[in-house]
Parts: sequence; structure tokens; C-alpha cells
Amino acid sequence: MRRFEFAGATAVVTGAASGIGAALAHGLAARGSDLVLLDRDTERLDAVAAAIHTAHPDRQVHTYRVDLADAAATARVAVEIGQRHPRVRLLVNNAGVGLGGRFDQVTFDEFSWVIDVNFRAVAQLTHALLPALKAEPGAHLVNVSSLFGLIAPAGQTAYAASKFAVRGLTEALRHELVDDGIGVTSVHPGGIRTRITENARVGSGVSIEEYTAGRAQFEKLLTIAPERAAEVILRGVERRRGRVLIGWSAKVPDLLARIMPASYNRLLVVGLNRGVTRPVPIPPPVADPT
Repeated sequence: MRRFEFAGATAVVTGAASGIGAALAHGLAARGSDLVLLDRDTERLDAVAAAIHTAHPDRQVHTYRVDLADAAATARVAVEIGQRHPRVRLLVNNAGVGLGGRFDQVTFDEFSWVIDVNFRAVAQLTHALLPALKAEPGAHLVNVSSLFGLIAPAGQTAYAASKFAVRGLTEALRHELVDDGIGVTSVHPGGIRTRITENARVGSGVSIEEYTAGRAQFEKLLTIAPERAAEVILRGVERRRGRVLIGWSAKVPDLLARIMPASYNRLLVVGLNRGVTRPVPIPPPVADPT
């Protein structure tokens, strides 16, 4: 498969108001792509679009305010994008939300909210926009999974379940779409400095003290700038990489899970919780709020 061509492309990016999504939008505009940007934070999304217009006045930028937790709203936006942009060369499903707490500490509604945003919306948008991707020669699909799509620590049942599902969907699509000439990349960022920990919800059964301790421990690992992560992703897209891991905080746990697939959690407890006697519900390290 030849290298991806950014110039003249229409790229759809979710979670584009901040973090990796905003950095991807700027990186794509600099490479000559027109943009379709989605987020629920209208103010921040408009600011990103305005900055891109200033830096790249020849780029077209369309914005859509949508809460991806709402399946009906997601469907309406997908139809509108499909009608206005019948040929999409790049779709990046980047938006995500976090929820701290063990399975018995969260309600099923809280659990379902994470699944809806992190997985159902990814599948829904991909399914709706697949005809537009197939209509554009050399198209590419990127689904941002997570470090927690490689490992599943205690206290992150909902998030890990959603991100493992994204990984599975992406790997299957990679095999299904190869004959259509569509590249597919699964992205697994490690400790990226985004707003997801600020916006992550806490399970109803989690004490504030427990969650605060976990968040403080994990924030020490958030060392990679979103702009750096975006560049790694875009290089992976250009080279048609099937999987992109970002940072040592993704690569080392991935290796650990391969070596100790059933027992890596013992080392995670030591490494992530710094000697705490029981795992605390750490917030997810990656992706961007919808």
C-alpha cells in the first residue's frame, strides 16, 4: 500500500477541541488537509478552528458540536457529514472518556456511558462513514485505543473493556478493508498530557480519597505532549502502520503483557501505585474528552 497523501484530503477528527485531537487537527492542516472536527465543547472547538484558520487560511475547517454518548445525535451528525463530505480520506476516532472505579464500585449506567462514548460511537461513526472512505482512493482509518487496550489494570474495568473493544474492532477492520485499499491503524498512547483526567468521572462507590490518591500517582506518568503524540500518529498513518504505540509507558506494559499475560497486574500494582497495598482506581492516561 502506497504512503498516505495528506495534501488535498478531507480528514474527520473526533475529540478535536483539545489534547491529541487538537494537535492532530493542527498537524493535518499543516500537511494540507481540509478538516471536519467534532467535539462536545463548542467553545474550545471554535478556538481550535479559529487558530487553524489564522495559521492556514487556505484550509477548509468544518466543526460539529456533538455528544458522542448520544447515539441519536451521533447518527444525525454522521449523516450530515456523509452528505456534505461524500469523500473522506482520513477518519480519526480519537474522542474518549474515563471512569475511575472497580466494577463493583460503578453503576451500570456509568459503565454504559464509557462503552457508549469509547466504543459504540467509534463503531457507529466508522460504519456510517465507511462508504465515504471507500469512495476515496488511498483512504485511511485511525482508531485511538489506549495503553489500557493492551493491559487491563484493576480499577479500570469500564475503560479497559471499551479500549480492548476498540482494539478488536480495529484489527478486524484492518483485515477486512485491505482489499479496498484502506489502511487501518490502532493507536495505543501511554502517558499523554491531555484533559481526560480532569474530565474523568468517579464511580458512585469510589471515595474521593481513594480516587485522589490514584490520580496523583498516575499523573506522574503523564509526560508526553499531545503535539508529540500527534506527530507519531501522523507518521504512522503516512507509513500505513497497523499499530502505533506512543511512549515507553505504552511499550513497556505491552511487552510485559506479552511475557506475563496472566500475572502482569502484580507489577502494575507496584509500578503504578507505589507500594499501596491494594490497587486504587487510577484515571485513564490517554485520549481526549468528547
